[in-house]
Amino acid sequence: MKKLLIHWTISAIFLYVLSFLFDGIIINNALTAIAAAIVMGLVNATIKPVLQIIALPITFLTLGLFYLVINALMLMLVSALVSGFYVSGFATAFFAAIVLSVLNAVFANKKP
Repeated sequence: MKKLLIHWTISAIFLYVLSFLFDGIIINNALTAIAAAIVMGLVNATIKPVLQIIALPITFLTLGLFYLVINALMLMLVSALVSGFYVSGFATAFFAAIVLSVLNAVFANKKP
């Protein structure tokens, strides 16, 4: 449980950082960032794997680059579900998803 809370906190911080890096991402407050991180975790655990399986042929054809589109769509879905978290469009979501993936790869997946 402690690991999950730490991961959600780190994800909320990353989302808050994205709101400073991209003009098209708006987060009203820290509580909204935490809610968006929780919803993003739930969406990534439930809906994203189904989309990845369905999109496997196009992902194969694009040498894996279509995963970036799926990540952007997940970010836009979270934006639609969480009040106070707003992503202005697909381009913003696409590039924010890239930055979010890099941040998670560099900082969040560290093993002690």
